[in-house]
Amino acid sequence: MSKNLKNINNELKNILSKDRYEHTQGVASTAICLAMRYEYDLEKAEVAGLLHDCAKCMPDDKKLKKCRKHNILITETEINSPYLLHAKLGAFYAMHKYGITDMDIVNAILVHTTGAPDMTLLEKIIYVADYIEPNRKEAPNLNEIRKMAFVDIDMAVYMIMKDTLEYLSKKKGSIDKMTTKAYEYYSNIIENREVKK
Repeated sequence: MSKNLKNINNELKNILSKDRYEHTQGVASTAICLAMRYEYDLEKAEVAGLLHDCAKCMPDDKKLKKCRKHNILITETEINSPYLLHAKLGAFYAMHKYGITDMDIVNAILVHTTGAPDMTLLEKIIYVADYIEPNRKEAPNLNEIRKMAFVDIDMAVYMIMKDTLEYLSKKKGSIDKMTTKAYEYYSNIIENREVKK
């Protein structure tokens, strides 16, 4: 890592709101715990957890402007919901501002909001840690998902995606196509397990 964890932490403290910084610390700690459970590299999990929301506190119009400036692809859903762009922009900043060259970390930041089909273990760890970290209070089925995260990470991913899609459809918010594809992928995995029983 070209910038050490202390430098990353100090920089994040300056650019994130107090709540977002606390959330970030919660995600990093939870990612470390999940990495211990699933025997994954602890430092990579921590760095991905720390940087997952590094572009979150930027105003939406600035997110759009920065993505256009750096030729980052913007989907129709992201034009309608520019807050989603913080994942793509965060992955870009991880590489170009924080010197992260490990693509496992960059990709975990990239997909932490929408999820993706067939995620790597680190991608699943960050996706789940973002949802279950200790500062989260409102999400449905949170206690069950928190327990499941340390038993069966694929099932936890599926439960989070299911609840997220239900929430978005009630809210009538835009649903990113990647979230739908990811849900279908993990839904298949869980259904096939049930059939094999």
